[in-house]
Amino acid sequence: MIDNRSRYLEARRYLPAAEGEGFAGIRPREIATLEGVLEHVLQRGDRLDLLAREYYGDAHLWWRILDANPHLFFAGAAELDALAGQVLLIPGDGR
Repeated sequence: MIDNRSRYLEARRYLPAAEGEGFAGIRPREIATLEGVLEHVLQRGDRLDLLAREYYGDAHLWWRILDANPHLFFAGAAELDALAGQVLLIPGDGR
């Protein structure tokens, strides 16, 4: 079940063509190309949730930063530290 606040709420549903051909689910949501409104220079120790709390006031909105910076998709804390000094795009909060 998808919460009414989920970013997947508007995602298209997937239904298999016939019995036994996969499973019902949700298609990947469309990610539009976002233009960064702000630029943040990564520092050692930066985390997406902490940046979301700093810029949006809500740590749960970390995925907005990830959408604007897809090259970080598989980056963990060590990988983010290795990117220190690089510019991260911070999109507007949509309000």
